[in-house]
Amino acid sequence: MASIAYEEFERLLGEFVVESVHLETRDTYRTAAELPHLAQWTAGELDDLAWLQGWCDTVRDHVAAGRSVRRARIVSEPLSEYQRWSNSIADPMVEAGEDIRWVPRRLMSSVAIPGNDFYLLDNRLVIFLHYAGSGVATDQVTSRDPHDIQLCRNAFEAVWRLSIPHRDYRPS
Repeated sequence: MASIAYEEFERLLGEFVVESVHLETRDTYRTAAELPHLAQWTAGELDDLAWLQGWCDTVRDHVAAGRSVRRARIVSEPLSEYQRWSNSIADPMVEAGEDIRWVPRRLMSSVAIPGNDFYLLDNRLVIFLHYAGSGVATDQVTSRDPHDIQLCRNAFEAVWRLSIPHRDYRPS
C-alpha cells in the first residue's frame, strides 16, 4: 500500500473509466472544505452550496461519458449532526448523477466491511481513507492488491443491497 498526496487522490477520482464506488462508514467527518458550511448550517444560515459545484460538475462529466458514480453511507440513527447536514446537501450531487444511498447501521450486523472508508475505481484500484478519531482526514492509501479489491467490491455490493436511495431515505 502506498500513501498518496491529496492532489493525487483528486486526480485519480477524475480518471476512472467505468465506475467509482465510495463507501462511507463514519458518523462524523471534519474535512476542512466542509467545516465552514456545516457551521453555517448549524447556525441556521442559508448556504447556496456553490462550493459543491466543482464536485457536481465532475459527476456530470463522468455520467455524460457513461461512467457510474455510486456512494453508500452507513449511518447510525438517529443521525449525527454531521449526517443530518450531509443528508440536507445531497440533492445537488444526486441531481448531477451521483447515486447516493443510505444504510442504517442496525442493518449492518452481519455484513463484513473493511476497517476504513474507501473508493474503488474500475475494480482495479482501492483508495483507503484514514481518519483521526475526531473525523479529520489523515491519509489516503492506495492498493492494487487483488485481495483488497475483492474485499472492497464484496463489501460495497453487500452494503448496496441493503441501501436506500437518497430520495427515499427518511431517517428515523
